[in-house]
Amino acid sequence: HGTTTADNTMIEMNGAVTGLVTTQGHRDTIDVRRGYKEDIWDPAVPAPVPIAPRRRRFGVPERLDATGAVVRPLDEVATREALRRLRMQGVESIAVCLLFSYLNPAHERRVRELAREECPDARVSLSHEVMPSAPEFERTSTTLIDAYVGPRVAVYLERLGRALRGAGYAGELLIMQSNGGITTADRLAERAVCAMGSGPTGGVNGACAVARRAGVRDFIAIDMGGTSYEVCLVRGGEPRIASFWNWQHRYLVGLPMIEMHSIGAGGGSIAYVEAGALKVGPRSAKADPGPICYGRGGTEPTVTDANVVLGYLNPDALCGGDFKLTTDGVRSAIAAQVAEPLGLDVVEAAHGIFRIVNANMSNAIRRVSSQAGQDPRELELVVYGGNGPVHAGKQAEELGIARMLVPKTSPAFSALGLLVADYVVDRQRTHLRPASAASSDDVNALFDALEAEALAELAPAGLPREAISFERLLHFCYPGQTFDMAVPAALTGARMGAGDVARSVEAFHDLHEAIHTYAARDEEPLLRQVRVRARGVTRKPALPGAAPAEAPLESALSSRRAAWFDGAFVDTPVYDGDRIGAGHEIEGPAIVEERFTTLVLYPGHRARLDENGNYAIEIRSGR
Repeated sequence: HGTTTADNTMIEMNGAVTGLVTTQGHRDTIDVRRGYKEDIWDPAVPAPVPIAPRRRRFGVPERLDATGAVVRPLDEVATREALRRLRMQGVESIAVCLLFSYLNPAHERRVRELAREECPDARVSLSHEVMPSAPEFERTSTTLIDAYVGPRVAVYLERLGRALRGAGYAGELLIMQSNGGITTADRLAERAVCAMGSGPTGGVNGACAVARRAGVRDFIAIDMGGTSYEVCLVRGGEPRIASFWNWQHRYLVGLPMIEMHSIGAGGGSIAYVEAGALKVGPRSAKADPGPICYGRGGTEPTVTDANVVLGYLNPDALCGGDFKLTTDGVRSAIAAQVAEPLGLDVVEAAHGIFRIVNANMSNAIRRVSSQAGQDPRELELVVYGGNGPVHAGKQAEELGIARMLVPKTSPAFSALGLLVADYVVDRQRTHLRPASAASSDDVNALFDALEAEALAELAPAGLPREAISFERLLHFCYPGQTFDMAVPAALTGARMGAGDVARSVEAFHDLHEAIHTYAARDEEPLLRQVRVRARGVTRKPALPGAAPAEAPLESALSSRRAAWFDGAFVDTPVYDGDRIGAGHEIEGPAIVEERFTTLVLYPGHRARLDENGNYAIEIRSGR
């Protein structure tokens, strides 16, 4: 199961009433933040509202040093008083983040024991359990998010489990995590921050499975739904993992997550004129009332409305004809709210909406690829989401991408991704020291301990030992950097030996140069973290394929209609996707109507349905 409960809680800011207990003198860490600016051109952009306002943040006397040794014991009297004051403010959840607790969790554990006495109804999140790593702001932010969304996630999972049991389901409820792996509902309830991005992550897993089957290993996965558009870079068949700075809804999560960039661009994105310029999104009509063409009371023109005007969507064919669109009011709304203010006719305005949302999505792809030091022209697009196949061809043209893969199952990719997901457990420890001072024996000992923890977490899954594999990673940074980068640990056999730390450092220099265009090879990097990623491989269902074509392509032709291509309406063939077989080739301009999505082939594009049920599309024309 994939859920957006945690994300929706952060978007709507309706989580639990949350308090923070921290080391005395560090009450304002969450306000001090980092120097990162969301908009470098506008320094006046306010920081997001703290999850725990200052009145619900308390510093308690205690102190550990940088080795985890106790400098000052926990003042239990002061801690009890802080907890009582939190109880008086009606807190539902408490985040505990003490300095250096990731080295010695004794004080945090004692705070939890005291909280159970003073605030027995409150959920407690301990930073050494949520994020056992050094950066104080990141650890505080991540623990606060866990505390804030935790009660909402737990209630959702409990209700879902109860409903499933009531329906006769007796199996284990498994939930997608933000790191791309599944875990049990009970485990996720304990570490709710890992539910961030749970829903979209399933789509990336589905894209990887389908692309792997088609022999595609390097690609950009794009998901265009009704409200948002997600982009993920995949290299070597594995999605890019962000291990440090993960900004989720303006708040930072310091845990390994599949790196996705999301913008407000979807079928429901609203078009409007502001200061004489046409803009599209991020506001959305959502599903209710939805676009004007839904006939549910929507009044503002959207991307879907523009697609109806341009002839890309058939009002009678969505969901196999079960969901009818209306054209009533669509043209008049676009005319009044977009065309007339800009001095355009309705079709020009609709095409403007189409072009701008495509430009926004193309820029999102550029951002993801450039941040990874990757030229998008060297990659393919794997397209999914209900609206993705309508727009992806124009994005490919814009970016110079030559090939696309559009699976027939693209509208249900998140569900597909859940079916093919493995168990994944990430375990990390701070091990801060100059790279030359890092002992391979010490690093091996940390790897052994982390692997043992991961195995213990995977034990309830009942997987055979041979189904579990480990990836060992080292996180390095240059002196003065506030972020680190992970590289696979160089190994001699199954363990690190003499010289392997130095080889790992060279890999870090190479990675830094590939992404940031330079490497400070004359500087000694710092080793910051040691991380293990455990993967428990699950049994995979057989993925559907496509039956061979037994009749000419003309037999799949269902109709013709006028659609907008190259500045004019063109009489365009429309094909029934259910009647297209493996081996059929379609030349654009053309439209293929699947039951839950529509594929638009633009002039110069050629699609071939392969035996796996994917439209493999060649882009043979520029803009």
